[in-house]
Amino acid sequence: MTIEQQTLETQVLAWFNHFHTHPEISWEEVETTNTLATILQELHIPYRRFDDVTGLQAEIGEGEEVIAVRADIDALWQEVNGMWQANHSCGHDANMAMVLGALLLLKDRKLSKRIRFIFQPAEEKGNGAISMIERGALDDVTHLFGVHLRPQEELPLGKVAPAIHHGAAYFLQGKIFGVDAHGARPHQGQSAIDVLVTMHQQLSMMHIDPFEVCSAKITKMVADGGSVNIIAGTAEFSIDVRAQKNEVLQQMKERIERIFGQLQQQFDVRIEWQWEDFTPGAEVSQEAAMIAEQAIIEELGLEALAPHVHTPGSDDFHCYTIAKPELKAAMIGVGANLAPGLHHPNMTFDREALMTGAQAVAATLYNIAK
Repeated sequence: MTIEQQTLETQVLAWFNHFHTHPEISWEEVETTNTLATILQELHIPYRRFDDVTGLQAEIGEGEEVIAVRADIDALWQEVNGMWQANHSCGHDANMAMVLGALLLLKDRKLSKRIRFIFQPAEEKGNGAISMIERGALDDVTHLFGVHLRPQEELPLGKVAPAIHHGAAYFLQGKIFGVDAHGARPHQGQSAIDVLVTMHQQLSMMHIDPFEVCSAKITKMVADGGSVNIIAGTAEFSIDVRAQKNEVLQQMKERIERIFGQLQQQFDVRIEWQWEDFTPGAEVSQEAAMIAEQAIIEELGLEALAPHVHTPGSDDFHCYTIAKPELKAAMIGVGANLAPGLHHPNMTFDREALMTGAQAVAATLYNIAK
């Protein structure tokens, strides 16, 4: 490793350590955005901030066409060792560091196209991509790339995949309105708990084509009559719905709403619900994936190339392709010996992967923009 490479690796690791120790949850990434702005100022890279949302966009190069790369910047809110806090257990701290590393590798090269760096808020909420799209992130963009660490069961350290095929996801918040009853007189009420139990059974028996990867499950149940001898008539619940394909997710959404209609009639209750945070499944461009594949081979060697990753997880990166169907997009997956898994409160990974990811991203962008 040359002195220049050592300096670059040290800088990327320093950026990662800062973001890792200063996590901020979705839509509240104020200091994260400030730090990104300071870094860009020090590198003399022009950038654009926004008055009403966090995140920013930066550009290098010249020309009418734009190649873009996106890094998500938010952290999760979760319990870590008994304390609730913001926590970068999804690796967005690494994503920022890898994309900044790619920027360092590219900023002094001659480019025939512009490269836009999108530092996007609120990926965990599923709607941060929309905020960037509304603020011009895709203007003049022909190709878009992302990067994300992968858990060890998907990719080992040293392997890089040219595309991640995420699944689609929909989240639902709902409330059941029945009637409380005395524990000794259940026939006088309308139990929300009975509705929830039946709802769980109906979701489990919702048969979709067995060749399709999909699932629907209740992830929250809150029903409390205020006393042990009161049967709760009111309850709140949430449902997580996932499918590998967008059309299968829509089919599941329609089935679930039919189940709600049947439950209302069966138990004589009212159910209100709201679908939120739709995250579309991946629409991977074969052209973009081939560009990333060739860059990985050229920069890291054939032995580093891994097959495309197919995962049931979701990412709002794919909202960009829904908004602009002609966009050629792919997200690069980086092996990092990541364990126990994404979103685990004590997730960890091998920091060596940061430079691997930065090199893969830089080479991919340069192969189009040179």
